[in-house]
Amino acid sequence: MSIPVTYLPESEISCSSCQACCCKLEVMLITDTGVPKEYIKTDRWGAETMKRLDDGWCSALDRGTLMCTIYENRPWICREFEMGSAECKTERLTEVQ
Repeated sequence: MSIPVTYLPESEISCSSCQACCCKLEVMLITDTGVPKEYIKTDRWGAETMKRLDDGWCSALDRGTLMCTIYENRPWICREFEMGSAECKTERLTEVQ
């Protein structure tokens, strides 16, 4: 399933209009926040990352709502990725191109 991404002006970026562009990024688990095991992938070097499905999106992302299904237990990196930050805007623009 392909999820369309559109660019929103900075003033319109909010959780309610987010298109979860950051949920296609690789997320390494560097602290224990309680991420359920079914969402974790261990690479060949033993590092843990968030599992992504065949569509490239994080396995914890609800494809219908584009909301995190484990929000209270999301990884530290996800907690630090701020809505509307420079990184957020870069990811949104990358998805549009």
